[in-house]
Amino acid sequence: MGHSEMGLAVAGLKEQEIKARASQLASGDWSGFPAHERLAFEFAHKLSKSPAAVHARDVRALVQTFGPERALDLIWYTSWCNYMTRFADAFQLPLERENVFAPPPKEEKTKPDKPGKP
Repeated sequence: MGHSEMGLAVAGLKEQEIKARASQLASGDWSGFPAHERLAFEFAHKLSKSPAAVHARDVRALVQTFGPERALDLIWYTSWCNYMTRFADAFQLPLERENVFAPPPKEEKTKPDKPGKP
């Protein structure tokens, strides 16, 4: 879930909101989400766990709900995430420890020394 949490941070969610959302998503109980989001989650889960079970009716449901461009985005992004996860797992690549999209920490400003003092 590390990259998902990073994506939520980039979207502007605060740390507590990220923990709550990640927990809710991981539970598999998506009943608290709007119908269109549940459809996207169910499709992504199906494509991830049993891609051969995805049928034309699943794609039609996405197109009817999101339109052709957004449906393509959902299919492509879910596929890409699955590829990247399997690739990283195969090579045992670690996740980044920090959000690589976060702004750099602000440096503390120090007062300049007064002239004449060592």
